[in-house]
Amino acid sequence: MSKMTVMGRDLTTSLGGTEQLFEVLTAELAKAAETDGCVSIALVDLDDFGKLNDNHGNATGDKVLEMCAGELVQIVGTEKNVFRHSFQAGGDEFVVLMPGIEKEDAFLALERKRSDFAREHEIDVDDKKTAISITFSAAVATFPDDGTRPQDVLRKANDALYRAKNTGRNKVCLAKEERMVTKTSHYTQAQLARLAHLAKREKVGEAVLLREALDDLLMRYGM
Repeated sequence: MSKMTVMGRDLTTSLGGTEQLFEVLTAELAKAAETDGCVSIALVDLDDFGKLNDNHGNATGDKVLEMCAGELVQIVGTEKNVFRHSFQAGGDEFVVLMPGIEKEDAFLALERKRSDFAREHEIDVDDKKTAISITFSAAVATFPDDGTRPQDVLRKANDALYRAKNTGRNKVCLAKEERMVTKTSHYTQAQLARLAHLAKREKVGEAVLLREALDDLLMRYGM
């Protein structure tokens, strides 16, 4: 289901979208860096949401998204720190920012909400009530433990969400230390020169940029 936005906000849930997410996240990480604080980030994805749309229609799916958004806002007590953002082609995730919340506390908050959410919900569309059983999978990563740049922390959270979705769903996974694997690749001299220039400009390692490019490729193909 396509996601419509106006002025950066998602029309279905009234939450901020991708642009607002990165603006707020960048500001919160900068603030935390100045005070030696932390910012936890949670990704939340409804399980089998595509099947729900197929079986009950997009109008019902939109109502479920609204309901889930409201539940997630309860975790942080403010709509300004909850966003709707797509990390994969055809996928829709929610992002919850928790400034000043350590990873373990963020995990417990998400686990309580996940457990409470995993039940039958009554959805009202055009005065017709439908009982829907749905769950969500979630992941938590924290600045600075899991990265010092927004994209690094989000990548760690997205990897953990992938684990949650592929090991049974309806669970919360924590970001963990990445295990690097050496893989031989060949690039043209022009590609390497441009990569070195970009790494110098962005003040990051070339390997970091290559991992970002691979993440983008995997997300493009829904992996």
